[in-house]
Amino acid sequence: MSKASILVSGATGFTGKKTVEILRAKDIAVRALVRKEDDRAAELRALGAEVVVSDLLDLNATRAALEGIQTAYFVYPIAPGLIDATARFALAATEAGVKSVVNMSQISARRVALSNAALDHYTAERVFDWSGLAMTHLRPTYFSQWLIYPHWRKHIVEKGEIRLPFGDGRHAPIAAEDQARLIAEILQNPSPHRGKTYPLHGPIELSQQGVADAVGEVLGRPIKYVPITLEQYRQELADAGLPPFLIQHLNEVAQDYQHGVFAGEDSIIRQVTGEAPMTVQEFVTLHREAFNA
Repeated sequence: MSKASILVSGATGFTGKKTVEILRAKDIAVRALVRKEDDRAAELRALGAEVVVSDLLDLNATRAALEGIQTAYFVYPIAPGLIDATARFALAATEAGVKSVVNMSQISARRVALSNAALDHYTAERVFDWSGLAMTHLRPTYFSQWLIYPHWRKHIVEKGEIRLPFGDGRHAPIAAEDQARLIAEILQNPSPHRGKTYPLHGPIELSQQGVADAVGEVLGRPIKYVPITLEQYRQELADAGLPPFLIQHLNEVAQDYQHGVFAGEDSIIRQVTGEAPMTVQEFVTLHREAFNA
């Protein structure tokens, strides 16, 4: 292993990769944890990161990956296995002498959550806290990246629509790039953030039509919000090939959204990083090519 003291898991994802890029731009040694060897892993090596291939459910491989690490970023996909992965990561991190961990949770993580994934995140936070590790939990609202995920992007590009069962709820979309800036700062200087739980939001809270208007402003054409029922949403997600665990989560948090769980505006990213998170217009401008038909 290298002399890296920072580990970033999920390093090929939107947030993880950007975190690695930010750290490497500062010439900070970083160990990037990935699930498989592919072009994305090669890109991380090209940035100068040490790449380790491992599964977070593999206790011994995770223990080896954490050797010599002082601060780590933990993230797990919306899929079964989070609590097992958390317990094994916490055990391995404790054995390896890791000092601080930044945990990617979600804003809907609550004891009363009806989403299985959201309840898992709440439980995983408690497992980490019980481990004795110095923790920082991040609870983001809906990512701006939702706009460029294939299912939702297709509706925007082909039909000029954002189709969701979100009613009159509001949120401030948060870009993965901005979350990465915060994560990189905490990994470098964890002390002020230990024991904290941060909700993560973009700068401006919007209705879904407000989000649609912001997207349309950049694309130069009208985009409309089309409210759909939960059953329509469930069917569309199934038709798109999403797995049942994710569909159950998305349907339950859609109801949370209607009840204001995802609402709020940035209160931490500007403060810690010195730079406000991106607006929807800035995000769409940055990712303009993704909306080319």
